[in-house]
Amino acid sequence: MAATLHRLRSLLGAALAAATLSMACVSVAEAAPTPSTDGDVGAQIVGGTRASTSTYPWVVYLATSSGFQYCGGTLVAPNKVVTAAHCTEGDSASAVRVVAGRDDKNSTAGTTARVTKIWIHPSYTDATRGYDVSVLTLDRNLSQTPIKFATSADSALYTAGTSSTILGWGTTSSGGSASRYLLKATVPLTSNSSCASSYGSDFIASAMVCAGYAQGGTDTCQGDSGGPLVAGGKLIGITSWGEGCAAAGYPGVYTRVATYAPQIQAQL
Repeated sequence: MAATLHRLRSLLGAALAAATLSMACVSVAEAAPTPSTDGDVGAQIVGGTRASTSTYPWVVYLATSSGFQYCGGTLVAPNKVVTAAHCTEGDSASAVRVVAGRDDKNSTAGTTARVTKIWIHPSYTDATRGYDVSVLTLDRNLSQTPIKFATSADSALYTAGTSSTILGWGTTSSGGSASRYLLKATVPLTSNSSCASSYGSDFIASAMVCAGYAQGGTDTCQGDSGGPLVAGGKLIGITSWGEGCAAAGYPGVYTRVATYAPQIQAQL
């Protein structure tokens, strides 16, 4: 099964292609994460509605030095952002920008911060093997309010059926165009057994959590990678991978934040 690294790669490919067309865009290739070889990464919220960073101040996006948005992230401390390892693998800190407080990617609202350090879980090799978590250190403290992240004490937040919120600027359909605006959607968490039925041995319950409707229709997608899955007022998941976007029987797969909370905390 070809996993979609949720959901960035098709958008990233477009950025890399653009870099070959114009010297003005050469920084795109320098700034973008190195693509892995196991499938598409990239996503926007499918079946979503407009959202505002005034309501969700902790949701941010990752951009190249030329401003191309390719992943999402979550502010967990004034100068710390949690994202997916597959969004930052092979990248240099100097090439990445974090944009906060900007609903419309075409605007100049909010703050664009530089990244001074990228931490990737040392055991990360591929999103379908777990450990898909990265922490970025920013060059400044942002004024936006961070969100708390789940720990081992928050097991109840992972109960099947729990209503959760997903957010992002990625595509609104698999392989489609990226959203100009921040979008959100509500999806229920699925049971581990249900997710294992969909993804087989690629689903690792201790490392991942799934969310979505059995009939599909609402999901993260390309360009949403690294963005938040939130329940109970806490970050419980990181958009990671999936089979297509919003396909029936294939929920989105998210990094189970509580499992990696000690390593995340160590970076703060």
